[in-house]
Amino acid sequence: MDVKSTKNFVFWLFCQFELITCSYLMEPWEKVLFYSFNLSMVGMLFYTTYVCAAAHVSTGLQFLWNLLGNQHENAVSVVK
Repeated sequence: MDVKSTKNFVFWLFCQFELITCSYLMEPWEKVLFYSFNLSMVGMLFYTTYVCAAAHVSTGLQFLWNLLGNQHENAVSVVK
């Protein structure tokens, strides 16, 4: 895929976005508010997903590590 084709595809996607959201009917200042709000929401969504997913994966790995690690300690404690 060459650069011109990629540029045309991105432009086509943007036109589709404007048609779906009807933002092509807005005035320029309304578009700025609308796009800045949407970008901030997407940014907060990605940030929250990153933070929460990292916390959940960390907690899950700690639980798994403790679960696998404590089996050996419990077995040794029972034998003693």
